[in-house]
Amino acid sequence: MKTLNEAIRSELNKIGLSDAVEIRYNLNKAELITQAVLDGEGVLSDSGALVVNTSPFTGRSPNDKYLINNGDPDLWYASGTESLTDKQFANLQAKLLKKMNTERLYVRDVYAGADPANTARVRVITDLAWQSLAASNMFIESDSDEPHVDPDFTLLVSSQFSADPQADSLRSPAMVILNFDAKQVLIGNTRYAGEIKKSVFTFMNYLLPKKGVLPLHCSANKGHDGSVALFFGLSGTGKTTLSSDPERALIGDDEHGWSETGMFNFEGGCYAKTIRINPNYEPLVWSAINRFGCLIENVPLDENHHPDFDSSEITENTRASYPLEFISNYEPSGMGGHPNHIFFLTADAFGVMPPLAKLSNAQAMYYFLSGYTSKLAGTERGLGDKPQATFSTCFGAPFLPLKPTVYAELLSKKLTQHGTQVWLLNTGWSGGAFGTGKRISLPLTRAMISAVLSGELDQTPTHTHPIFGVEIPDDVPGVPQEVLNPERSWSDQDAYQEEASSLAKQFARNFEKYRDSVSPSVAEAGPKTD
Repeated sequence: MKTLNEAIRSELNKIGLSDAVEIRYNLNKAELITQAVLDGEGVLSDSGALVVNTSPFTGRSPNDKYLINNGDPDLWYASGTESLTDKQFANLQAKLLKKMNTERLYVRDVYAGADPANTARVRVITDLAWQSLAASNMFIESDSDEPHVDPDFTLLVSSQFSADPQADSLRSPAMVILNFDAKQVLIGNTRYAGEIKKSVFTFMNYLLPKKGVLPLHCSANKGHDGSVALFFGLSGTGKTTLSSDPERALIGDDEHGWSETGMFNFEGGCYAKTIRINPNYEPLVWSAINRFGCLIENVPLDENHHPDFDSSEITENTRASYPLEFISNYEPSGMGGHPNHIFFLTADAFGVMPPLAKLSNAQAMYYFLSGYTSKLAGTERGLGDKPQATFSTCFGAPFLPLKPTVYAELLSKKLTQHGTQVWLLNTGWSGGAFGTGKRISLPLTRAMISAVLSGELDQTPTHTHPIFGVEIPDDVPGVPQEVLNPERSWSDQDAYQEEASSLAKQFARNFEKYRDSVSPSVAEAGPKTD
């Protein structure tokens, strides 16, 4: 019988890590944090969280992502993603392994997918202790000390490896390369932990639809009665905040699958955006990020090692990862039934979209394929002084390796099968665009969600928005009429109509690429441009 170390060595030998200097396998959080501090990878905050700086990469690098073309006719390359050949992959794999064989390595065997019928065995190999902590926080830990034999896919992560752009035909020294046939991901020259998380998500997005399971970029929670709600949205729209509800159990905050039996979380943790977090409005998340075992990325510390969560000195994209059990009311199984309600979140910085609206199934398909939110002036270089509309297909385009219609058709089928109601929820601005209007307050947004989930709006009359065509409830308890009806919140009605019409035209231009691949009812379900 092989010892554990021998078993691990044997598995690593299969992929070319036969000469690794030292292997640290499935260290616990205390061991990883201690090692990270000793090696100068990070420091402890005054609350005990490990704080690291991932500069110069403080977010994903979409222009450094590559897929190996395996001939799958449904393979799709999101904006910025390029194709590489098997030969290019083999060359880069050899170079990366050569570098990793000179390092101390941290090996972590975890799972993606809480549903035993749809789980994947994942091996994450890193050269940094804190990245192994990130994997420990983010994915589902094994109950056994036995290593995975022939894992479903392996991530090889080397912060020290730099590709040669000219020789390797890459766009920079950094790389995130996914090879579905080889069951491997190569990550080099970036320390940002989101690349690990999203690579696992991308793999699941490839594997599950082939089994009839719909992977979704959303958070999920469930009530005491077992009712399930999903929250779709791009970064900054409020997925994590709104799903962390003290009155409902958190299933997961970012990535889920919808199977024949219901919803299941891909992950065992949360990766929360922390910029300007308010402990009064987000007490559950605040408590989770201020304790030992949490990993904080790119948040400055003062002289007393107190994190300044209001600071964007390093980046606007400050993050914290922590296990789900750090949330007091999480769902231990990571599973729930079929969703009763789905919320599409958008942070509309133009201030024209209704804060709450009911969607037909055709409209749900349209807005799902559109994946709209907006970027704010001043948050990124080159945005100028006006917000910019952002469309990310299925609310997660960078992580979709298959054609968007694959996911949309699966969603349409499940909405019809289970009678799920879809809502559009604007967490952005009212009374004018960013800079003039005010952001819709979190308490008002929570009041709208609560009214939906409690059934208070089941019999409430609605009226149709003249431009966006969605159904707006005539009344929501605790929400002023001028908030519910965005045009009423503007002092200049003509200016509202002009801005709303402008956004409608941007929707139409974006949807042209899908028009020929969807039904006429979906194609005509978008905003009116006449």
